[in-house]
Amino acid sequence: MLDVLVVGAGPTGLVHALWLHSQGVKVRIIDRTGAPGTTSRAMAVQARTLELYRQLGLTDEVVSAGFRTPAMNIWARGKHRARIAVQDIGRGISPYPFILVYPQDFHEKTLVAKLQSLGIEVERDTELLSLEDKGEHVESRVRRADGTDETIHARYLAACDGASSTARKRLGIGFGGGTYRHVFYVADVELSGLDNAGEAHIALNGEDFVVVLPYSGDGKARFIGTVRDERAEHPENLTFDDVGHEAMASVGIHVDKVNWFSHYRVHHRVADRFRDGRVFLMGDAGHVHSPAGGQGMNTGILDAINLAWKLAAVIHGQAPDALLDTYATERQAFARELVKTTDRIFSLVTADGGFANLMRSYGVPLIAGVIYTIGSARETLFKMVSQTGLAYKDSPLSEGRAGDVEGGDRLPWVNVDGQDNFEPLPVIGWQVHVYGTATPGVRAWCLQNGVTLRQFAWNEEHDKAGLKRHAVYLLRPDTWVALADPEGSADTLDAYFTSRS
Repeated sequence: MLDVLVVGAGPTGLVHALWLHSQGVKVRIIDRTGAPGTTSRAMAVQARTLELYRQLGLTDEVVSAGFRTPAMNIWARGKHRARIAVQDIGRGISPYPFILVYPQDFHEKTLVAKLQSLGIEVERDTELLSLEDKGEHVESRVRRADGTDETIHARYLAACDGASSTARKRLGIGFGGGTYRHVFYVADVELSGLDNAGEAHIALNGEDFVVVLPYSGDGKARFIGTVRDERAEHPENLTFDDVGHEAMASVGIHVDKVNWFSHYRVHHRVADRFRDGRVFLMGDAGHVHSPAGGQGMNTGILDAINLAWKLAAVIHGQAPDALLDTYATERQAFARELVKTTDRIFSLVTADGGFANLMRSYGVPLIAGVIYTIGSARETLFKMVSQTGLAYKDSPLSEGRAGDVEGGDRLPWVNVDGQDNFEPLPVIGWQVHVYGTATPGVRAWCLQNGVTLRQFAWNEEHDKAGLKRHAVYLLRPDTWVALADPEGSADTLDAYFTSRS
């Protein structure tokens, strides 16, 4: 029997299939579209995603193909108000301290090619019609392009089929939240006339604004803006010529060619539950929010990796079913918090009225400039946007504290003389880190239980990062800290797994 049927071949579904297959799970992936996307929807690949892509050797390819944004410029009423250098804003926090722009259509092609190299093809023009949890497996009925139906039996179903998820609707799972009244437009353009065209820009001009995100060195960029007047009442007829061009004109932008244009309304919703028996919701099927901060696609990818290692452990008989409940516990809590955060930012950016215009024109550039000059604020901002600050401290899988590091934290990244503590394992799995010397008991426990032990000679850089000398840090297969034991005891390691078996 098939282990997992993945429904939806956007980045979330593709990553989920990759991580499952790499752990020996039998997987099929279907998608109702006839081909991958050809437009650059989501743009940013965040640092935490790049860190995890190292597990399957994807990072170097993505980074080399993407565009590192050197700076963000803020303009207000035609005047340059601030330039914030971001090429190394996360230096010392992550091996990827930059903001990487890699359009979603290119990103999907990379993921599809990786799947194909492993012998897995996305089954296109294949639509999920219905599903039923039979207790021991999920029975799904799908329809192919030629009109024929197939019944697929899989132990689990991963619903990565977007905001209008068929799986979520068939299960009757609520999708509470709302829709903002503003209409947004997105456009891929070729431009000229803008100074520092290789840098990102935010141009504010009263109620009109445009975000410019370059993704190549030859003038190609993504525009994001709003439609505010009566044109927003009938957006189905909008073209690029119809949207406000005041902000663009105020900074000298000339659009030479429009390669793609679309419009959308922004939703803010979170599913009532992320797990329903043997069916799991991921990505936009489980949560949608404003594009503020470039979080959407990356959040879906982290959903996919979080669930993949847990499914693999249960399928291989290495963990109880209860482990799968922690997927919903961890990821739903983060999704709800993310929706709140992006909602606040979005409300500030799109508010109407004179005071709001004043804040956008003068307050936002001033605040952004101040944040950049304060190291701690800059670090906090990077951790939030890059998702390197994401922690699961309230998870039942998180335990203990050693130094400044708690169970549920992302392990601090430290590189000493070229020894990178984020270096991935040959095979995805649990690992124990000791910064200093592991006890004979810990070494024996790791050997006996097939857990990789990595020892790092103690260095003052480890102390600066908040790690404790000789402590034991047990890392989950997705590299978050599960257990932090200041005593470095094998008994504590044993008790951790015994209590969760």
